[in-house]
Amino acid sequence: MSAGWFRSRFLPGGPLPAPRPPRPRTSPVPYRRPRFLRGSGSCSSTADSPRRPEARPVRCPARGRSLPWNAGYAEIINAEKSEFNEDQAACGKLCIQRCEFGTEEDKEWLTLCPEEFLTGHYWALFDGHGGPAAAILAANTLHSCLRQQLEAIVEGMVATQPPMHLSGHCVCPSDPQFVEEKGIRTEDLVIGALESAFQECDEVIRRELEASGQVGGCTALVAVSLQGKLYVANAGDSRAILVRRDEVRPLSSEFTPETERQRIQQLAFVYPELLAGEFTRLEFPRRLKGDDLGRKVLFRDHHMSGWSYKCVEKSDLKYPLIHGQGRQARLMGTLAVSRGLGDHQLRVLDTDIQLKPFLLSVPQVTVLDVDQLELQEEDVVVMATDGLWDVLSNEQVARLVRSFLPGNREDPHRFSDLAQMLIHSTQGKDDSPTGEGQIDSWTK
Repeated sequence: MSAGWFRSRFLPGGPLPAPRPPRPRTSPVPYRRPRFLRGSGSCSSTADSPRRPEARPVRCPARGRSLPWNAGYAEIINAEKSEFNEDQAACGKLCIQRCEFGTEEDKEWLTLCPEEFLTGHYWALFDGHGGPAAAILAANTLHSCLRQQLEAIVEGMVATQPPMHLSGHCVCPSDPQFVEEKGIRTEDLVIGALESAFQECDEVIRRELEASGQVGGCTALVAVSLQGKLYVANAGDSRAILVRRDEVRPLSSEFTPETERQRIQQLAFVYPELLAGEFTRLEFPRRLKGDDLGRKVLFRDHHMSGWSYKCVEKSDLKYPLIHGQGRQARLMGTLAVSRGLGDHQLRVLDTDIQLKPFLLSVPQVTVLDVDQLELQEEDVVVMATDGLWDVLSNEQVARLVRSFLPGNREDPHRFSDLAQMLIHSTQGKDDSPTGEGQIDSWTK
């Protein structure tokens, strides 16, 4: 983003926009659960993990309803911390049409064939906060944004090497060499499409929530299977792992105020106005007190991965930009994640300080070459929101997966049963799950 755009959008002092005429508010975003749960009820407990009477029910797709690529799904009924479940999920087939540029006189895209040119599959989890609206909009919108982004580049995706000019023109004979020297591959186009789709979806959420007078945000974890590769895009603190017989491979990284400390501090360094004089961007082992004034204490800034000492000044006593440790870490004392969709209206309590400038909607994308890995039937991708990972580690989940699948080879619903079993395995622990789990099986 350009500095000019950033200042005009988030920083005070610029010219005020012309007042907009009042417009009627549209209907609020209607609440619903994922479409593939229609007609479903609470899952029955598996023999390996009986449900205690006080445990909250778990919902799975109805028997007879199949999900793409043998996927399974389960979610736990709301913990009554809010009126509705704030999490959402989506899955389906991606049908990508082939497009190309028309003549010079017609500079719009022309669809060459009504049938899909490329097909893929899509799974997504959205962990909402501040209400269910943002997660519902993301579940309704993100796959469409992604399909449009992919259709705009599909000619480059099917080429042996992504061309410099998508229109087919060759301005410079050395163009292929420049593309090769940059190391640009087909998967880079898909990564770019995912990144652009997330940002486009974030803008849709902003417009819709603003128009309906609603608020909220959500994290997003998306898996896309396309051309023999699996793309996992994550913006938030959900997680995906690949469980194999002798390996557990992380497919995503969590984005929290702690893991993105340097990026957040760097933004505050470049644009100190965002702190409104209320926060210090520096990190200290604990919040400083008046008795610390004049003493040398440990600290670190945006350019530091290590620590040093500084003499405490009065400005260091302000509230930390990132406060707390581990799961308790909060951005400006408000939000536990540093990437996601929505939250455009979110302010620090009792102030007009926006959090959105510090929140990125851009995901990190991991690419898994499914064809080269020679995956087996019991190799499984587990996608889940933080409600599962706050209680179980990657290795604990892998052990549960490996112990469950061999005895259920003939059950067509075994992956939904596995997702249900993982959720039940967290109940009765110190931390109770607040999210959902999705299990995907890759059969080659």
